[in-house]
Amino acid sequence: MSSPEEFFARLGRAPDVEAPDLVAVDATDRLLLDEAAATLALCGPGEVAVVDDGYGALTLGAVALHGASDVRVSQDLLVGELALARNAEQLGLPGSYRSLPLDAGLAAGARLVLVQAPKGLEALREIAEVVASSAAPDVTVLVGGRVKHMTHAMNDVLRESFTDVSATLARQKSRVLVARGPRPHGSSFPRRQVHTDPPMTVCAHGAAFAGTRIDIGTRVLLGSLDRMAAAGTALDLGCGTGVLAVALAQARPDLRVVAADQSAAAVASARATADANGVGERVEVVRDAAAASLPDASVDLVVCNPPFHVGAAVVTTAADRLFVAAARVLRPGGELWTVYNSTLRYKPVLGRTVGPTSLVARTPKFTVTVSHRR
Repeated sequence: MSSPEEFFARLGRAPDVEAPDLVAVDATDRLLLDEAAATLALCGPGEVAVVDDGYGALTLGAVALHGASDVRVSQDLLVGELALARNAEQLGLPGSYRSLPLDAGLAAGARLVLVQAPKGLEALREIAEVVASSAAPDVTVLVGGRVKHMTHAMNDVLRESFTDVSATLARQKSRVLVARGPRPHGSSFPRRQVHTDPPMTVCAHGAAFAGTRIDIGTRVLLGSLDRMAAAGTALDLGCGTGVLAVALAQARPDLRVVAADQSAAAVASARATADANGVGERVEVVRDAAAASLPDASVDLVVCNPPFHVGAAVVTTAADRLFVAAARVLRPGGELWTVYNSTLRYKPVLGRTVGPTSLVARTPKFTVTVSHRR
């Protein structure tokens, strides 16, 4: 590459969703790599780790622009892993990195860890705990994010696991937090919370949506559980911590349930939730994008509480993909039960994509519909 800008211009988001305000490389990626330059020059093979690289800018940038080798990377979203692999292939850099779970193997002996700041404090806490417990004593952790999304609470979370935490100056509305001096104390994840309504133990890793809570939309959909048709196989599409999948398994002992999500944190959480409630043998949890691992026309019932954010952007494309997936995996006559923010008006989209769609319930915030596969 003749310049960093030429390198960045060759990175793409595919197979993730596209929208005018969504990019493959942002100012935070650039700032993190610039702040890391001096430390990257001192790191040997296998001494650099990356967490939540969006589409490969950090991992491949460390390799192509700074000479890093055997970079270890953990990405919560499967589309990020797929985009990284695609970009690495196109740039001639396959084999320059290893994709690993967020555990001790990711950061073992690492002297530099680059982190795209997660949206939630619990996700940052789990990252900090993992890194502090396994990285080299002289590790430098750089956590980058957009200034408008960064808070003093993030510094406090890092200080639970590191003795020295500071912030760089902002550039192009991005900033980097610098953490050194690891204080190993093990991981406190997954967290557990016992609920009485519904009676269920919910387990959650840091990046899992809603954590150990049961979010309002899911609660609204749970209210329609007994109205769903008889089924032999059900799919919780975009399962999060697995609340809907577990509730179905508890209510219907003969039902086989699949829970699918592209988030590694969600998948680990859903498995833990199913096991904690004694239905682990009847709930199969898979990590895939839009139920890609399931055959066509293979399930009778799909339940879905779709996301309406991609990063910080409000878009409907992610939900649209899940609706298309539901239409593909449902048998003719099968049901898709969906809960969504009432302002989004998904009912016509569901009618076109899946089949005849009826309004089941509506609150000031959420709408529940049932769609019958044509």
